[in-house]
Amino acid sequence: MGLKLYMLRHGQTGCSRENFFCGSIDPELTPEGLDMAKAFAVTYRSLPWSAIYCSPMGRTKATAQPLCDAIPMEMQLRDGLKEINYGKWEGLSPETVDRQYHDDYIRWTADPAWYPPTEGEPAVAIAHRSLEVIEEIKLRYNTGNVLIVSHKATIRIILCSLLGIDVGRFRYRIGCPVASVSIVEFGSHGPLLHALADRTHLDERLRNLAGT
Repeated sequence: MGLKLYMLRHGQTGCSRENFFCGSIDPELTPEGLDMAKAFAVTYRSLPWSAIYCSPMGRTKATAQPLCDAIPMEMQLRDGLKEINYGKWEGLSPETVDRQYHDDYIRWTADPAWYPPTEGEPAVAIAHRSLEVIEEIKLRYNTGNVLIVSHKATIRIILCSLLGIDVGRFRYRIGCPVASVSIVEFGSHGPLLHALADRTHLDERLRNLAGT
């Protein structure tokens, strides 16, 4: 078996429920978001884990904690796994951003690889810092299962980078709802996608909650 990366998006927050831009701000998980984290731990605790890497944001650490407690294993925090910094858009809805920062919003939606949110980060910057973490993991673990707990845009950008998809298309090619897990295995022919945005570890109630 080659190295398998399990990329888990954090559970529901108030911002994800309302579809607000949320990168550098750090809302707590909702009670339902905590249930999502626990459901992941229950389903995946029996897998032989080599390591758990996590964005240092509170919402990702809270998502990783149930599995860390169940195994047990310490999470390894990496700034490279943080969410995109949305700058002036933090905490705002897309509709509000479109009104207040219309030109920047149009440029970003057309090509987020190179056009950042107002005073925020372009996707190429997230790709650079997140792939440094992926390379660190690949150097340390030739085989085994490694969990990465991160964020919606960051996971989609990592997947695009690994699978040869233009990172400027990350918003339109890859789905990543809350508490979903995507699995990539590194083999002799490079990265192979085994699962995309899987949520079968969640019950029907959690899968059908509002939010992104």
